[in-house]
Amino acid sequence: MELIRSIPDMQAWPYPAQAKVGFVPTMGFLHEGHLSLVDVARRDCDVVAVSIFVNPAQFGPHEDLESYPRDLKRDLDLLESRGVDLVFLPEAATMYPKGYRSWVEVEELSDLLCGASRPGHFRGVCTVVLKLINIVSPDRIYMGEKDFQQLTILRQMTNDLNIPVEIVGCPIIREKDGLAQSSRNVYLSEEQRHSASSLYRAIMQARKMVANGITQSVKLIDEASQILIESGAELDYVKIVSSDDLSEQDIVEAASRIVIAVRFGKTRLIDNMLLKA
Repeated sequence: MELIRSIPDMQAWPYPAQAKVGFVPTMGFLHEGHLSLVDVARRDCDVVAVSIFVNPAQFGPHEDLESYPRDLKRDLDLLESRGVDLVFLPEAATMYPKGYRSWVEVEELSDLLCGASRPGHFRGVCTVVLKLINIVSPDRIYMGEKDFQQLTILRQMTNDLNIPVEIVGCPIIREKDGLAQSSRNVYLSEEQRHSASSLYRAIMQARKMVANGITQSVKLIDEASQILIESGAELDYVKIVSSDDLSEQDIVEAASRIVIAVRFGKTRLIDNMLLKA
């Protein structure tokens, strides 16, 4: 497994002729969710590249950039054990040198849901992903469906800008109690970690109601919200949206998805799921 730190070295990396390159962009502190993306890329592609970069452009002024969990040695050991070919490890000053002024923004979609409470977040995400595409030159990018809004926005960006890369969404990897795996789960106290399983319970209750013929979004949202509030969660949003364009829906349809963002203390967690099996 080769480690590459400079942009010129990464752009000059000698991919074999006709090789299909799979790419997994990460911010490190890897868990089985990240590694499941690596495994799918390894299955599908000839070369697997991973980036580890805590992107300062997607953090707000009062968010956890400085405290975001990091463990590079462990990350590299895990990636090597999964057969990764190369890891791109840029510094912030490499990606955003002095005088940097260019940004990428997907209108409307970036202002919804997480974008409403994290202004500028998706501008940072889109910018760094486009830069990574130009640096790594992958054929496919593998991303988890936990960040479903991010997935939707990046697909819009690559389509609008005619970027010849396929973005592959992969299933959420969950703990035994249903909590979606996240690098930020480490912030949770023991009590908060127990309470955080309410995200999955709220989602499954909404799916159960839909299976029983209740399709009015307001009823599903009320029930899910009550479960979360009783667990001690501070709600950011609980919504029913279209998987296609994130528009809010009054009645559940085939592509309807429940999307949730909550806080337990200072820890912000997100989750989502299709409401019809």
